[in-house]
Amino acid sequence: MNESSYMLLHLSTGQDIIGEVLRSETGYDVRQPAMPQIQIDQAAQAMRIGIAPLHPWDQPSENSTIHLDAAHVVYMRPIPEQMANAIRVLAMDGVEKAKSGHPGMPMGMADVATVLFSKFLKFDASRPDWADRDRFILSAGHGSMLIYALLHLTGYKAATKEELSNFRQWGSKTAGHPEYGHMPGVEVTTGPLGQGLATSVGFALAERHLAAKYGDDLVDHRTWVIAGDGCLMEGVSQEAIALAGRLRLSKLTVLWDDNDITIDGKVSLSDATDQKARFKAAGWAVRAIDGHSMSEIKAALKWATRQDKPTLIACKTKIGRGAATMEGSHKTHGAALGAAEVAATRLGLAWDHDPFEMPETIADAWNKVGRRGAKDRKKWEARLAASPQAADFTRAMKGDLPEGAFDALNAKIAELIETQPAQATRQSSGAALDQVFGAIPELVGGSADLTGSNNTFVAGTPIFDQPTYEGRYVNWGIREFGMAAAMNGLALHGGIIPYGGTFMVFSDYSRPAIRLGALMGVRAIHVLTHDSIGLGEDGPTHQPVEHL
Repeated sequence: MNESSYMLLHLSTGQDIIGEVLRSETGYDVRQPAMPQIQIDQAAQAMRIGIAPLHPWDQPSENSTIHLDAAHVVYMRPIPEQMANAIRVLAMDGVEKAKSGHPGMPMGMADVATVLFSKFLKFDASRPDWADRDRFILSAGHGSMLIYALLHLTGYKAATKEELSNFRQWGSKTAGHPEYGHMPGVEVTTGPLGQGLATSVGFALAERHLAAKYGDDLVDHRTWVIAGDGCLMEGVSQEAIALAGRLRLSKLTVLWDDNDITIDGKVSLSDATDQKARFKAAGWAVRAIDGHSMSEIKAALKWATRQDKPTLIACKTKIGRGAATMEGSHKTHGAALGAAEVAATRLGLAWDHDPFEMPETIADAWNKVGRRGAKDRKKWEARLAASPQAADFTRAMKGDLPEGAFDALNAKIAELIETQPAQATRQSSGAALDQVFGAIPELVGGSADLTGSNNTFVAGTPIFDQPTYEGRYVNWGIREFGMAAAMNGLALHGGIIPYGGTFMVFSDYSRPAIRLGALMGVRAIHVLTHDSIGLGEDGPTHQPVEHL
């Protein structure tokens, strides 16, 4: 016998019946609280039963039994599995209607996303701007229907059925790749692979720094990332994971969609990297799981919250999970499944609802997930109201500058106009930082291993480092791209105004992140020194001719 916990929907009355199901050769015995034994063949109209299981970890009491003749069972799936199937169906429907998109990843990671959102992610769909929410970053941004489906199902007001049906259309909020500022719940613009993962390091840095500044009562949340094989192949991923490991950013978890597929075919066509070993070497805790086992997913996410270093969970999945004939095929990666495959997949999932329509039981289950964090959010708001730091915290998170932020700088400028000293531009930049750094406590600086040359360090500034994280200067190392991407994350998180220095010619390394930051309109300051072609002995490799 196979035993698990289920929700039964009595289709003739519309009532939910909750109990445990024992599968036998003759049918299903349902042990229920407070309900007498009933034989299905004695029920009125030989009642038809649609079965969708509860979370296996939510076990009801055992008082009585209903016997269901197997011939009268329409379908039998756990509620979490049905919730995951809702994501799969929305993903394939959105892509199918647009005739464009990437259904494979959302279908493959639907189980992981369901457990994450329903059991671990701290959020309140009614307040997307809650400062102490967990941050969810879809680094594999091509699978954007995953996040749009999740936002819709959990009750984000902007993520309407109409928006999902307008996926990838002109003027819609459901862009082909998630875009920050268009859809509440999208924390960062992703799509260029690897940048979501690299940006997440900035989010995790911001959380640790602000927790050190304001205390755990006001700042205590995690950053969760879904990344694919392409994200891990991009070079910026190494810059990001190396820094996160060095700083032991324990509230950062990467969920790797380990499906062994790229657009061209198997990952082995172009890569043989042992990714788990790579993350371990960078100082991460690593665990591998079956990405379609709800129990393994739940155990791994719980494990991640207990580690003292960043965590990678390698989720072995099948791309296009649930697709009738295309499951596991690279053909599901970047194209609509096609009408015939969609119809066959619906049949296989026992999903007889119209496109973008949800059965009431599943819709209610997901809406409950969206409301789950409301109590925590209200408790946090009470703590904030009672905190003596409330005004400063609120100001910083809104991005407002302190009163008189530029008074010292204006006085210095007036002095320099009067004295007219001969200074290199980097010396002037450093002098300006000296005047504003103390007046604007949200400024957090750094340099890509060029501190002395960039003049980005203000004397007496503590270094940002474990275990306290209160410092305001980050040693980024020789990682221009990683630095720029993390600066975007620092700025997007709120409460921090990041600046980072390198030579102007080396902006070539960081340009993709600078470009993405510009698209998002984030407040990140790039200090690019040595901005002259007259660099003398450094020669043409360091002369920013084409940049100027």
